Amino acid sequence: MIMPKKSAAKATFEEKKIEAYALANAIAHEGKAQVGAVLPKLFQEGLQKENIKKVMPLIQQVVKKVNAMKLEEQKKLFLEFENIVKKREERKGLPPLPNAQEGKVIMRFAPYPSGPLHLGNAKAVILNDEYCKMYNGKLLLVIDDTIGSEEKQIAKEAYDLIPESLEWLNVIYQKPIIYKSDRLNIYYSYAEQLIRKKKAYVCFCDAETLHKNREKGIECEHRNYDIVKNLEEWQNMLDYDYKPGEATLRIKTDMKHKNPAFRDRVLFRISDRKHPRVGSKFRVWPMLEFSWAIDDYLLGVTHILRGKDLMMESEMEKYIWEILGWKQPTIIHSGLIKIAGAKISKSKAQKEVAQGVYKGWDDPRTWSLQSLKRRGIRPEAIRTFLLSTGLTATEATVPVENLYKENKKFVESSNRYFFVPEPIKIKVKSAPRMKARVPLHPDHPERGYRNFDTFQDFYVQKKDYEDIEKNKGKNYRFMHLFNFVKSNYFEFVSEEHDVTLGAKLIHWLPAVKGLVTTEVLMPDGSIVKGLAEPSVRELKVNDICQFERFGFVRLDEKKKDKLVFWFAHG
Repeated sequence: MIMPKKSAAKATFEEKKIEAYALANAIAHEGKAQVGAVLPKLFQEGLQKENIKKVMPLIQQVVKKVNAMKLEEQKKLFLEFENIVKKREERKGLPPLPNAQEGKVIMRFAPYPSGPLHLGNAKAVILNDEYCKMYNGKLLLVIDDTIGSEEKQIAKEAYDLIPESLEWLNVIYQKPIIYKSDRLNIYYSYAEQLIRKKKAYVCFCDAETLHKNREKGIECEHRNYDIVKNLEEWQNMLDYDYKPGEATLRIKTDMKHKNPAFRDRVLFRISDRKHPRVGSKFRVWPMLEFSWAIDDYLLGVTHILRGKDLMMESEMEKYIWEILGWKQPTIIHSGLIKIAGAKISKSKAQKEVAQGVYKGWDDPRTWSLQSLKRRGIRPEAIRTFLLSTGLTATEATVPVENLYKENKKFVESSNRYFFVPEPIKIKVKSAPRMKARVPLHPDHPERGYRNFDTFQDFYVQKKDYEDIEKNKGKNYRFMHLFNFVKSNYFEFVSEEHDVTLGAKLIHWLPAVKGLVTTEVLMPDGSIVKGLAEPSVRELKVNDICQFERFGFVRLDEKKKDKLVFWFAHG
């Protein structure tokens, strides 16, 4: 409890929280704090309802103490606690972690390395990172590289791509990285413990028989082997006596369990596929929920965030913890996020990368974080976008345009340039010689201008040309230049921007020497070819700019004969 002579530095963190919120409430209400205003703040910090009676006397005592101070004294003391309140404000949008204590939260992000992280599964690591930063906790990076299935295999390059993308996202995780492929002997030892506890057995049923038995709740003949027999068969599995599919280690559950999928699930299976890190050193591999159950306890994980699609795995983890008598971490299930407008499939991407259909894991069609980086999407925008979907039990579908809106906040101050895709050359008769002075950015004239000398020959993009041909007699206007019309030929109308003409605005380039051959790689993998103004040569690789009336792009490569950009968004 906080005593009048006890300094804030010596108080427990829970006491500091109460005093911080009491002071903040008092300062906001002319020096008088209310118990009823402090209590909701503690609920946000994770206070459970059953503990209200225990903490209420302390709240009342602290509020009384704070209210006995003068307002200036409250303000001065509040400086010691300001960071606590600010930290709470930074958590807006995310609910508090249940059962969380400051400095004691340990979470893990355990991606399966079948490829790099993409926009869809980046949410999990962002949430873990946010919560660890909230509670001054630790985030473990556990590469979940058990052998996987034939359909979903490990991609060797993912071992580098995953931590690379976490660094880019500013995710703080503990070093060194933990690899499950280094922990097989640990899993084997606990598998043996389950066998000795008569909770696991070696089964020789084929997949079809196993499925039928589960559906009917029938125990197979192998289920009642004694401990000695099961230990012997388990060793035979480890000693290469059985081929893949001939033997598995299964856990004993209630064969009348309401969910057939929970009945005697497989814990270990045999695979002869070579592993990218450990080669052929091991051939008996754990299923994910078994390795999770062992590691989550041994690594001291306190909170687990996972999708609702893994609720069965959570139940199996809890079952294993109960058998081993282990304290259970807190598990929080969240709804899956679907991103409308982004076709994300890691298995498809893996196949297309392997076959050379995609240019690599950073091909924009993979939607990997590496590809988003090359497009010019900022990590801050990704974090804000994903956090905006919150942590809820319901599934959410959000348009990818929301990501672009966030990213635009970071790139809208970029310089502007003219780019004409699929250029067609036209001549505007009677157009005078002119000098156009166009700002690099309309809101930042201090950056300077681009200067164009024009006469009668211009490039316009193909779709604008086709529009003009369909609408002969209609007025059009070159941006920053003049108005013209097409009847039998293109003809100059006037220089002034006269709104009464109803002229449609299009962009252009003067048909002069020095224009830059330009390609833009689009998100769907297509390439838009065109011409850009000479000023783009001053850009450096990785610079982001806006091609007016086209979109934001990032300069990816400078070649002798052309510049290559990647399209970010409109």
